[in-house]
Amino acid sequence: MSREPNAQLIAVMGEAMVSNKGLAKRMKDLGAQRGLDLRTTHIAVGRWRDGFGIRPEAAAIMADVLSEKLGRRITPGDLGFFDHTKSTAPEPIGYPSTLPDALSMLDGLTHERADAPAPDQLMVADADLSSAVLSWMIARPDGIQVDKPAHRRVGMRDVRAIREAASLFMQLDFKYGGGHGHKALRHYFREDVLPLLDASYSEKVGTALFGAAAEISQLLAWTAYDVGNHRLAHRYLTSTLRLSQVTDDRMFGARILGNLSHQANYLGNHAQAIQLARAAVEGAKSRATPRAMANYSAMEARALSNTGDGIAAARAMTEAERHFERADTGDDPAWLSYFDEAELMGELCHCFRDLKMRREAVDQAQRAVDSTDPKYARTLGFCRMVLAQSQLLNGELEAAVTTASLAVDGGDSLQSTRFQRYVTDFQTEVSVHAANPAVAAFNEKVHDALTRLDEDDE
Repeated sequence: MSREPNAQLIAVMGEAMVSNKGLAKRMKDLGAQRGLDLRTTHIAVGRWRDGFGIRPEAAAIMADVLSEKLGRRITPGDLGFFDHTKSTAPEPIGYPSTLPDALSMLDGLTHERADAPAPDQLMVADADLSSAVLSWMIARPDGIQVDKPAHRRVGMRDVRAIREAASLFMQLDFKYGGGHGHKALRHYFREDVLPLLDASYSEKVGTALFGAAAEISQLLAWTAYDVGNHRLAHRYLTSTLRLSQVTDDRMFGARILGNLSHQANYLGNHAQAIQLARAAVEGAKSRATPRAMANYSAMEARALSNTGDGIAAARAMTEAERHFERADTGDDPAWLSYFDEAELMGELCHCFRDLKMRREAVDQAQRAVDSTDPKYARTLGFCRMVLAQSQLLNGELEAAVTTASLAVDGGDSLQSTRFQRYVTDFQTEVSVHAANPAVAAFNEKVHDALTRLDEDDE
């Protein structure tokens, strides 16, 4: 595939009068000061000049290096990275029009590795996104084709096995991050789950079977997202959204829209994140439990907070809390059991942090940390990093570094690109205090943790 050279990066490097080798060395040196082993080479710089993607933490280091060289603030966007306003070919959303199309797409996705090289960003055209959302909103259910002639008859025992497998893989995901079990999960999905959808079953079993298959597919999306393969995650999510249409499972479909919103928000596509979260809220009304509605509203609040719209974000947060007050009145599916009060507080503390509401952010993040079950290691790590960032906003440098250190101590085994980004974002925020002994010790801790993680992968 042909790529256009990154003219912005080339121009800034020219202005700074720095070579590929010189920039690579400066990036490695600055990264080392912050506890990052970037291993940047002149070859990597050349590829970035040629238009290839770059990891967010590397782009941030590069921007800081060039800022120091030129004596003015340079951002990754100034270097042609992650700028959603520039002309870039969007990823076709590929919403399957028929069930066979969806199953064929899912089978194809299971042959793709989540850890394969992939762009760090994802662009989806607004028109494609709106079309997919509308297709789901107005769709008629396909219905289950019962008692098809087939060599195998599926029973509830098979469905229970799939759901138990989903639960086990979800526990691994929460504890070790998405990189740990994705390969085994996609093999299981391809070899043991997808073939059952073409087998023979009753309407009751078929409905449960498609629900269980959608849970596995959703988890494949989530684990791909967690290791940073956003294109693969997005395609799994859109295919899973189509699966929910078979049995008219509006609550699960809305969950997928919420996941798409979460991903869009993470990638900085905040307008799309708001649209997707609102589609989840509207599409599941009267069909979802209060606990599920609280989750959808929390996703909307997260997206609104990132745009700085405090009034709308406060409304969405209030709606999430109001729904959650009635959480115990609904008959929730098993896949929603993780969304407890600690999880809600974790979502809302992100909102207060992004809105720069310093005291509220610290209070809510501390409550989230205190309430999160340690078995949800990744969630606890996220909450601790948000607490650290909130403490830093509040001028509590030593407390922030102590909290971030606890997060790294508890999360250095996580094969989670998202968790690593929380850590590197914090390092960037405290870099102005690089001479502080506590900050220097923290950067060394991060370096050691990443080194151990690399050694574990060998």
